[in-house]
Amino acid sequence: MANVDELIIYRELDDAEILNNISEVMNGINSVDGNIRLAKAYKEKIYSSVHMLVDFAGTYGFEKNLWQNYLTLLLVNNENVFSKSCEIRGINNGTLLELAMHDFLIFRELFSYDFKNLGRIVDSSVFDMILNYKRVDGAGKAFNKRIRDCICELSCNLAESKSIGEFAKYVIDFYRRFGVGKLGLHKAFRIAHSDSGVHIVPITNIAHVNLDDLVGYESAKQKLTENTEAFLAGKRANNCLLFGDAGTGKSSSIKAVLNKYYEDGLRIIEVYKHQFQDLNDVIAQIKNRNYKFIIYMDDLSFEEFEVEYKYLKAVIEGGLEKKPQNVLIYATSNRRHLIKENFSDREGWTDNVHKTDTVQEKLSLAARFGVTIYFGSPDKKQFQNIVKVLAERHGVNVPEQELLLEANRWELSHGGLSGRTAQQFIDYLLGRQ
Repeated sequence: MANVDELIIYRELDDAEILNNISEVMNGINSVDGNIRLAKAYKEKIYSSVHMLVDFAGTYGFEKNLWQNYLTLLLVNNENVFSKSCEIRGINNGTLLELAMHDFLIFRELFSYDFKNLGRIVDSSVFDMILNYKRVDGAGKAFNKRIRDCICELSCNLAESKSIGEFAKYVIDFYRRFGVGKLGLHKAFRIAHSDSGVHIVPITNIAHVNLDDLVGYESAKQKLTENTEAFLAGKRANNCLLFGDAGTGKSSSIKAVLNKYYEDGLRIIEVYKHQFQDLNDVIAQIKNRNYKFIIYMDDLSFEEFEVEYKYLKAVIEGGLEKKPQNVLIYATSNRRHLIKENFSDREGWTDNVHKTDTVQEKLSLAARFGVTIYFGSPDKKQFQNIVKVLAERHGVNVPEQELLLEANRWELSHGGLSGRTAQQFIDYLLGRQ
């Protein structure tokens, strides 16, 4: 029987408690007859593992054979020297592939294990339920639906593989197509800091915004997509600063770009001002991966007393280490120059001896963004057009004259003319319906 203690490449698996429990029972089942204490211990491990498998099903939205889904998840999540090499350049031969084939033999045995052998310990109906599990509608928020379905498809293919070579081919093809681990299976991330260091943590609930959802700003959207497409194609691309009035779609545009180009290998990491000192650690973790990363900074601006921007300046351009080619920085701000300026910075009566240096210091951060894109508030006519388009998209059935009259009243008391105000107005009408 397969022994997980003999794994080589896939030795350090996350969430391996289920695997270790079930493997221990599989290998010790022949010793259980007449041993009441051992039978009780194994029974406890089985029920505990079944409980965890059902939890996995709820978290990831798995169905049918939960055991095989779980084993597949271990394979696609494990970032090891083999899986990362497959992701970056592919592997067709060599010692590394031979070592991986050794591990795949063990996994293939686990895939095909007949759980009826454990019937002498627990009721076999327990296994019937987890091997033929019916998913609850709407379950599973850890992955987007497409990735979840691809993992379930891989699970079926691995279970039906006719040979160890075919088994390995399915796994390697998945790594090449989607990547491996959290960076391969998720599109957006945030930074978490703990005693053990800086961690990149997946964000599992992303707004499904498309560029077409943003009415107007065609020139701005084109400039953003052209820069992003050049970046994904491996060409020269610039860091981007999206600036302008509040509620005009700056942040939504970046989210929409992520949704559009995720399948082309684009990933995004959200970073806040107080985390700028962790940027070098973050970049070190992503610079050798086969994805393109946007480090995203929303509502970026600094007061005079805030000095975090100095970390950012060094990372963008100026430090000894060159910024990796697979990393760009996209930021949004209501300020064009990011750092607060005073008239005293430029006036002759200031007590600052080198006033020009002060001005240049405050402008230097914005100058490091090669592409700047302006998002201005719409005028009355543009605002009304946004309202009409959104109303049509959402099926708001209100006569046009009445719709625009109510929209004008709404914007006067809810933040003025902006795309955000228009969307909030449509949400208000939908709520009344």
